[in-house]
Amino acid sequence: MASLYFYFSSMDSGKSTYLLQAAHNYQSAGKRVLLLTPAIDDRFGKGKITSRIGLHKDALVLSKEDNLLEQIAREHKEQRLSCVMIDEAQFLTEDQVWQLSDVVDDLGLPVLCFGLRTDAFGQAFPASGVLLALADELCELKSICKKCEKKASMQVRLDADGKVVNSGSQVQIGGNDSYLSVCRKHYKELFGR
Repeated sequence: MASLYFYFSSMDSGKSTYLLQAAHNYQSAGKRVLLLTPAIDDRFGKGKITSRIGLHKDALVLSKEDNLLEQIAREHKEQRLSCVMIDEAQFLTEDQVWQLSDVVDDLGLPVLCFGLRTDAFGQAFPASGVLLALADELCELKSICKKCEKKASMQVRLDADGKVVNSGSQVQIGGNDSYLSVCRKHYKELFGR
C-alpha cells in the first residue's frame, strides 16, 4: 500500500543524500522514480538535486502554480512510475502537499518528501506543517549540533559577519555559509529566546 512520507531534519543532515540513495535503490531494481525539486532552490542549478557530499541527479522543476496530482498523473501515464521523491519539500505550497496525498490515495504511488520542519526563526514552514499533519510516516533524520554533541533539530541564519539574524524573510536560500544547525538549547541561546 502506498504511503506519504515526510523525512525531515535540520540543515546539513543528509536529506538530499538519503533521497538520492533511495532513488538509486529503486532505479537499480529497474524501477522508474520521478524526482522533483522546487524552482526556488537553484543553488546548484535549476532542476538539480545535489548533496553536500557530491552526489547529484537531474529532477523536474516545480513552480508554486503546478498541480502536482495532474503533473505526476501525466508522467505516470506516459511511463509507469514506482515512486515520487521531492527534495526541499518545505518550499511546496499547502495545496501541493494535499495534491501529493491525492497521488498516494488516487494513483497508489508512494511519495517521499524531504525537507526542513522549521525555518531559522523557529516557525514551521507552511508545507511542512501540512506534511506533519498528513504524512502516513514521519521520519526524522539525525544531525549533530554545531555547538555541542546533541541532536540538531533547528537552524539559525547567519549574516555575512557570522552573526545570528533574528528577523527577515522566512525563505532565504543558502548553505553552510548562511545557516548553522543547532540543538534547541543552543538555538534559544543564539537567538536570544
